[in-house]
Amino acid sequence: MGATVYFSREITPEKVLELYKLTGKELNGNVAVKVHSGEKGNQNFLRPEFWKPVIHYVGGTVVECNTAYPGARNTTRKHKKLLEYHGWIQHFKVDLLDAQGPDLVLDIPDGKVIQKNYVGKDMAAYDSMLVLSHFKGHPMGGYGGALKQLSIGCASSHGKAYIHGAGNVLKIWSADHDSFLEAMADAAGSVVEFFKGNIVYVNVMKNMSVDCDCCAKAEDPCIADIGILVSTDPIAIDQACIDLVYACCDPGKPHLIERIESRNGVHTIEAAAARGYGSREYTLVEVK
Repeated sequence: MGATVYFSREITPEKVLELYKLTGKELNGNVAVKVHSGEKGNQNFLRPEFWKPVIHYVGGTVVECNTAYPGARNTTRKHKKLLEYHGWIQHFKVDLLDAQGPDLVLDIPDGKVIQKNYVGKDMAAYDSMLVLSHFKGHPMGGYGGALKQLSIGCASSHGKAYIHGAGNVLKIWSADHDSFLEAMADAAGSVVEFFKGNIVYVNVMKNMSVDCDCCAKAEDPCIADIGILVSTDPIAIDQACIDLVYACCDPGKPHLIERIESRNGVHTIEAAAARGYGSREYTLVEVK
């Protein structure tokens, strides 16, 4: 019952494309490919070369948004420079969605914490989305996967502050923590609704540090690589990744689990499931 999540322990660019094809989902029209461009200095993010086969297959445009904190990605000028430095511009057509304002505002009438989501205005130019996520820990969210890419990842610089602050940008780092997680679930759902479900999700469990790719100085990976997961359900794919971490025998897993649990990371999945745009129930189909 629930969603199908395709899984392979073989982590190669070619395997990403193979699993994507198994979903049978055609991403039509103008395809946005959401990636994490990687903060300058981060050693763990997945490089553009890794994603090349699947991005070229869908004929998509790599999309990103500016950050809401100081660093190499918080202004359009600096972010574009970093996108070139990390090789994204050399390999793909790239669109910084919030390079110029005003933001595109997505209404969330049934949102538990926020009723609006502010995303880069260029999102309006796309018909479908391929969400490429590097699954790992996260200093605030506990973990980062598909739901984070949909929410914080697609939000504009202002939108990121709005989600982090649970609707109040002045509380970007001081809002009630569970409310922040629930705001992420609200925001993620608005992007799913915007694309009317025309999204495929890829989570790669490789280079898994307790820190996010947004950290310029991240811890090295603490757990062995696990594999690639692909699904059309953002909730199921994140739940499957969490389950695989708990099920593995790697001696480093307590460190990653502590990061997830200490930030109540699973609550984002719980809140997203309560919104009803996916399911925590899934069938894991392993592909050799």
